[in-house]
Amino acid sequence: MQRTVNTAAIVPVLAGLIQKACYELGDDVVGALRAAEQREESPYGRDTLRTLLDNAAYAKEAQIACCQDTGACVVALEVGQEVSWTGAPLTDAVNEGVRKGYGEGYLRKSLVRDPLDRVNTGDNTPAMLHAEIVAGDRVHITVLPKGGGSENMSALAVLVPSAGAEGVRDFVLKTVEAAGGKPCPPCVVGVGIGGTADVCAWLAKKAHLRPIGARNPDLRYAALERDLLERINDLGIGPMGTGGRITALDVHIEQYPCHITSLPVAVNFQCHSARRASAWI
Repeated sequence: MQRTVNTAAIVPVLAGLIQKACYELGDDVVGALRAAEQREESPYGRDTLRTLLDNAAYAKEAQIACCQDTGACVVALEVGQEVSWTGAPLTDAVNEGVRKGYGEGYLRKSLVRDPLDRVNTGDNTPAMLHAEIVAGDRVHITVLPKGGGSENMSALAVLVPSAGAEGVRDFVLKTVEAAGGKPCPPCVVGVGIGGTADVCAWLAKKAHLRPIGARNPDLRYAALERDLLERINDLGIGPMGTGGRITALDVHIEQYPCHITSLPVAVNFQCHSARRASAWI
């Protein structure tokens, strides 16, 4: 049965999610950092991980940003096909929620209105909006604040099909090794495989919507996730690039069908402050 939703309902929900994501790391992230502290072999790396955990705890208690770079606001909407919208345009409502969340939450505004003139928009809009039509009559909203340091290390390649899984593995490892400490490890490494170039890049970022430790349901890709995680943590980059065992908290792969002549691969990093928050309306 069709359900009508006024776009104004998104504004307060989105504003609250933005602040929650920036103030409070998820239990899965905190748990992964604690486990990393136990596994880290470098004394300096363990001290670094303790500092990250202390920072996360203080940010949550004080309700302040856990990182000064509160990022570009990626908004992922899963919209039930039975939903009918009323009110202002959906994009306008999303941007109003971002404006409200960043303004009232005293969060840094990091968006510029044009890539070349570099004038700040002053309210962290526009959002980086991705919408997907799904079954049902509800809307699932996820915010993913993406800091510049980790985002700047993104990479995309379109391999030939014969490169296969080994080519994908090599590209991911070379990308992580070249990034070094710049994406503020220990990271979550998102990998997109397939689609076209634009779809592949989104798959790599969409992979960050999955909780740490949640494996790809396809056993082949789950095995590749585990293999990449082990190989990445053998690189010796370590927490915040200071050397050590733990460079990645996890590797998440999302895949999609692709053209017979191509094998697109993308890598997107989430820093140790792997921020996200979700809600239903």
